[in-house]
Amino acid sequence: MAAKQGLTVNLYISGLRPTLAAFRELPKDANNELRDRSRELAETLAGRIRTAAQAEGGQAALLARTVKAQRDRVPVVSAGGTRKLGRHRAPAWALLFAAEFGMNKRSGWYARPRYRGSSGRQYPPHSGQDGYWFFPTAREFEPEMGRQWRQAADAIIRRFAGVA
Repeated sequence: MAAKQGLTVNLYISGLRPTLAAFRELPKDANNELRDRSRELAETLAGRIRTAAQAEGGQAALLARTVKAQRDRVPVVSAGGTRKLGRHRAPAWALLFAAEFGMNKRSGWYARPRYRGSSGRQYPPHSGQDGYWFFPTAREFEPEMGRQWRQAADAIIRRFAGVA
């Protein structure tokens, strides 16, 4: 199996394990409906992350089109992949981590000695584990997404369990 070439964010949702355990007792249609609703929520979050990437500019703006929602029982958003981006046709995964977390040195063609005296930056300064656009946006909307997911899951459980 090939190594992962991107970032994936799984949102923290309180009460997730007992809720998913309850879904194991329901028909498969209930799980499919939960997957569909989770995908809708993930699409909303992916749109917000794409907007944040566009606002960040530079390589982050190039990476905006690689942000995608995935179909799972919980909202999942991923970015990166092997798609070639920019005028130098670099794969998205090669730009992703420096665009999200920053870098304190230069890389690629910009690391050549002739650019040593340049005051420009290829990427924003390293931000540690905080990130610039992907994870901050996900963290900002995590409580709202968790609340909406719990409401959707409760409604699906009530409908399939026969409780009005």
